[in-house]
Amino acid sequence: MPAIIASTSHDIDIDGLNLHAEVAGSGPPVVLVHGFTGSGASWRSLVPVLAPDFTTIAVDLVGHGRSGCPVAIERYRMRRAVDDLAALLRALGHERAAWLGYSLGGRVALQVAVHRPEVVSALVLEGATPGLPTPEERAARVAADEALAQRLEREGLTAFVDYWQSIPLWDSQRRTLTEAQRAALRAGRLAQHPVGLAGSLRGMGTGAQDWVGDRLAELRVPVLLTAGTLDRKFSDIAREMAGTLPDRTMHLIEDAGHAAHLEQPDAFNAVVREFLLKVRARLDRKSTRLNSSHVALSRM
Repeated sequence: MPAIIASTSHDIDIDGLNLHAEVAGSGPPVVLVHGFTGSGASWRSLVPVLAPDFTTIAVDLVGHGRSGCPVAIERYRMRRAVDDLAALLRALGHERAAWLGYSLGGRVALQVAVHRPEVVSALVLEGATPGLPTPEERAARVAADEALAQRLEREGLTAFVDYWQSIPLWDSQRRTLTEAQRAALRAGRLAQHPVGLAGSLRGMGTGAQDWVGDRLAELRVPVLLTAGTLDRKFSDIAREMAGTLPDRTMHLIEDAGHAAHLEQPDAFNAVVREFLLKVRARLDRKSTRLNSSHVALSRM
């Protein structure tokens, strides 16, 4: 079992929005971006594996965890969230980092790579998608996410979590996770704020974001694509992206569904660590530390 790694908590004001991050380890920075209804705590098993060689920055996305939950939808728009995360990285003293994202976090990390490539030195995408290619698909997804947001507001967080955990996306977890693990996952979801989750659905949903599938060939950083073999949809999407990305590695995690990092953590963590160590020389060259005079942050 990995050793417990000490971390420091940071609450950083980005133009009036508090963004929370837990920082641990030393070496080139790796930003860890969780999925919908998650938080930086989602990476509790990965951080000790990476921290001996990398500085891990586990963020709470806007509307999640200990980050702010503004009412205004504009603060949840994907492009604004991307810019805010780039500002967070700079506030923590780094010009660029490797970015690892899962599901919603994978979409965010990919958007960062496309729209703010100057802050990205490598990319790890788990169960991610570049978005939806047609206006009709995006409009349908926006309508579906709006219905989810309204359901959350109408029925409350507990009923929403009950529904969310029942969708087919999580079927594999009835077998791959223990009862205690499922209970912990549920507790994390119930700790969220309904305003934040509704805002995330409306502003950062797959239909609300830019389609970037036609821009993957522009990426000039090493990319690891991963998904669980039981998650056929996102395994297929990973294969499609692999056909376009210039510098990519793909590794599917056996006997895992959509949350491979939870369902098969040892296998997932090993794949991620191996990839990052393989490209570490490039990360060292690109991960310049900013002068301390440029860093403004508050610590808890």
